Amino acid sequence: MIIELPDTTVSKISRALVNVREEGGAVALGRVLTLIIATRHGAEEEVIEAANAASREHPMRVIVLMIGDETGEPRVDAQIRIGGDAGASEVIVLRAHGAAGSNTESLVTGLLLPDAPVVAWWPGETPDMPSKTPLGRIAQRRITDASEQADPAAWVTSLAGHYAPGDTDFAWTRITRWREQLAAVLDQPPYEPVLGAEVLGAADSPSTSLLAAWLRLKLDVPVTYRYLPTDEWSHGIKSVRLDRPAGPTLLERPESGVAVLTQPGQPSHDLAFPRRTLRECLAEELRRLDADVLYGRVIAEGLELLGAPTTQETDG
Repeated sequence: MIIELPDTTVSKISRALVNVREEGGAVALGRVLTLIIATRHGAEEEVIEAANAASREHPMRVIVLMIGDETGEPRVDAQIRIGGDAGASEVIVLRAHGAAGSNTESLVTGLLLPDAPVVAWWPGETPDMPSKTPLGRIAQRRITDASEQADPAAWVTSLAGHYAPGDTDFAWTRITRWREQLAAVLDQPPYEPVLGAEVLGAADSPSTSLLAAWLRLKLDVPVTYRYLPTDEWSHGIKSVRLDRPAGPTLLERPESGVAVLTQPGQPSHDLAFPRRTLRECLAEELRRLDADVLYGRVIAEGLELLGAPTTQETDG
């Protein structure tokens, strides 16, 4: 069900939510958090779909906030989605125009679930310091996505400069499977030490440097990383090589969605390694509402230890 509320106010939206619940169209009990999505006109449906899918694991209230032309007439148009149009959540879409969009905190405060954590997500263009924004100040967790920035690599290098406990980025979330698989390899015989490592990724992959920084921090060995030309590898991480006394361990994607694990003296293993969807990334980040200490260390310490990427020429 979709309820349209043109030229409305926050109090009218709240009353409409109460009426919907009293009429039995939706149940607010069991909502575990409020997710605020700051996005732009035209991009809202993709992120709402991701939030609806994630809500089946994390029942929540979703507030989608879009700020229109600041010079227009002050006006707030709202839409309430429940039932089949909202997954296991209730979705409130706010379109603020003119001066009505100047105070984003006041727009959402009256719609937050009482005594429930707040998560803020910027799926596209992101403020330089999310924790200092009106939405960031009321959120326990703040989610950004380096891959959607104009310069993903530069955004990653700036993460430490504006980090606050509770921040995270989907560039980090997307390497969970890589970290799990590499950790599993090192937990198995022959238990040889890692002497060094190399990570290769696409030119637009912000996850490449984060994975290399994680390896540098956790293994305390030299780690290099390199961005590949688009015609050689188009998207995401291409491979990770761990140098060990008996020979290299290689986890490599020959094509998107598949990875091959090669180790000395063992048969190769094919693994499913598809690029993680928005829904998967969002659902993972909503599983924890405390600060991700490891992520903070990787961007603050690991990236500094790692240094700049190597080039094709210096690799010889």
